[in-house]
Amino acid sequence: MADSGAQQSDSLKTSDIYKTLTNLPERFNDPSMLKGYEKKAPHPVYQTTSSTYGGTAPSVHTMPNQFHGRGNKFTAHLAAAGNYEYHGLNTALDKSPV
Repeated sequence: MADSGAQQSDSLKTSDIYKTLTNLPERFNDPSMLKGYEKKAPHPVYQTTSSTYGGTAPSVHTMPNQFHGRGNKFTAHLAAAGNYEYHGLNTALDKSPV
């Protein structure tokens, strides 16, 4: 029985507990999608409080319940205009490949 309770909490989504927006990405709605939180015994000299906090896997209570994405107006303009290119005189010496 205890095993099914642990399995149930793994499949719990943020929208099952909290009111979320309709455009919430799946990576925010399902904390079990995030990987990389396996426990390794850290060396005590290098143990910090931020590594303790960062090593904790997210739950539905720590996941964001809103997402406000930004538009791509700047990136679209940059792609259309191209990167800056310097057209000045190059006076530096070239290094010999030998």
